[in-house]
Amino acid sequence: MKIGDLYFSFTNPSLFMLLTLSLVLLLVHFVTKKGGGKSVPNAWQSSVELIYDFVPNLVNEQIGGLSGNVKQRFFPCISVTFTFSLFCNPQGMIPYSFTVTSHFLITLGLSFSIFIGITIVGFQRNGLHFLSFSLPAGVPLPLAPFLVLLELIPHCFRALSSGIRLFANMMAGHSSVKILSGSAWTMLCMNDLFYFIGDLGPLFIVLALTGPELGVAISQAHVSTISICIYLNDAINLHQTG
Repeated sequence: MKIGDLYFSFTNPSLFMLLTLSLVLLLVHFVTKKGGGKSVPNAWQSSVELIYDFVPNLVNEQIGGLSGNVKQRFFPCISVTFTFSLFCNPQGMIPYSFTVTSHFLITLGLSFSIFIGITIVGFQRNGLHFLSFSLPAGVPLPLAPFLVLLELIPHCFRALSSGIRLFANMMAGHSSVKILSGSAWTMLCMNDLFYFIGDLGPLFIVLALTGPELGVAISQAHVSTISICIYLNDAINLHQTG
């Protein structure tokens, strides 16, 4: 679609992000229809409750120095980020599907926007004193410029690190599985006994990697959520234990 000098395209990431959103909304709708769930939860309701309970527990464990009510203000953002990663990461294991989080532009936009939000929270909570994170207490004045630079660079790289970690893990693991499965399918279609026997090697490797890759996909959603909570704790408490 062209509007003036701008081009807008409905790409694979757009399609699968829309499918992910639809899947999450349908799951929550059917679990909570008619005003709530069942007294004795079934497997689907237990899964939704587990996802819902996971984020508040993580927020309470990782973020200190705040009351419970204030901590819950961060729940919607962290919960949406966790749910998005949790449903997007394993999608690449489905044949002919697409892993949204294997695109660096998607993960970079996600991590950069979260970094900006955490920085705003830091200034709202501490004012200009938030800048003191770059200068630890008791530092000699001649060393101050060097330490400010050393602290500022890794702090700014947080905007990239979360996105790079998620992108690299999803791209590496899913690409390995897809390459091996493509090789196994090609050898299987050769209609040759030699290739058919040799196909067992890639096939067994793909089957062996499927379980660990699903575990990596789920654990990366967990790791990303923990990183957000740690960054929030640092912004609120200025690297001090709450």
